[in-house]
Amino acid sequence: QAQLVESGGGLVQPGGSLSLVCEASGSILDFYAIAWFRQAPGKQREAVSSIANNDGSIYYADSMKGRFTLSRDNAKNTVTLHMAGLKPEDTAVYYCAARSAAPGIVTVQDMLSRQFFNHWGQGTQVTVSS
Repeated sequence: QAQLVESGGGLVQPGGSLSLVCEASGSILDFYAIAWFRQAPGKQREAVSSIANNDGSIYYADSMKGRFTLSRDNAKNTVTLHMAGLKPEDTAVYYCAARSAAPGIVTVQDMLSRQFFNHWGQGTQVTVSS
């Protein structure tokens, strides 16, 4: 069973930056795709960003574009979510997720859908507050 471990969460002031790291057991390239989701209290889990490992395409949820950046380090088996200009509404538990293999044709919608991913980390808390 693949394991995903998130790190880097914490308390940050509004306007600040934070980088979250997702580390996979084995090679990160063994997965078809890696993604970050977040879940705020009382809200549904929503997509932040994802990367397709076959061609390196990166996808962002519309509301995350501009402030969040995803990157991958093959040597370290990590995918990092860089967050800047953080706002209190970014407060949430952030989860790393992975898809083992592509089912066939994959759409952009798939890459930002929680149902598409079949491995999940435990999550890391991000709190944006002064």
